[in-house]
Amino acid sequence: MKTYHAKPGEVEREWLVVDASDIVLGRLASQVAQILKGKHKPQYTPHVDTGDFVIVVNASKIRLTGNKMADKMKYRHSGFPGGLKEVPIATMLEKRPERVIELAVKGMLPKNTLGRAMLKKLKVYGGPDHPHEAQQPREITLEG
Repeated sequence: MKTYHAKPGEVEREWLVVDASDIVLGRLASQVAQILKGKHKPQYTPHVDTGDFVIVVNASKIRLTGNKMADKMKYRHSGFPGGLKEVPIATMLEKRPERVIELAVKGMLPKNTLGRAMLKKLKVYGGPDHPHEAQQPREITLEG
């Protein structure tokens, strides 16, 4: 018997909606990353993007445990000397809550071309509405 390997052309993608209200950021990000990779499917193949599209709504209502709301920082660097910028996660949640979830999920995906393709299937929205009704997404609940 031969080992089955999924081919890129025969992957069937589904659209899933996740409500992020009162879910801890890390738990949400790890479960969304698993879905984007396709690890929840029996035809999962590591070198093929077999994952589904994920729509995350209510990104502004995620939870952080402990003192992370006050202490956790997000860093970026311009590439120039002294170009390190740090932004508290509380400020980031107020201004762009979508970016917080995108960065958390990005850190849990492969750091290569395949990972960047997987990240394009993630759609995050701060409020309860999204423009993807035409794709007939299925709502799922995540533990955590």
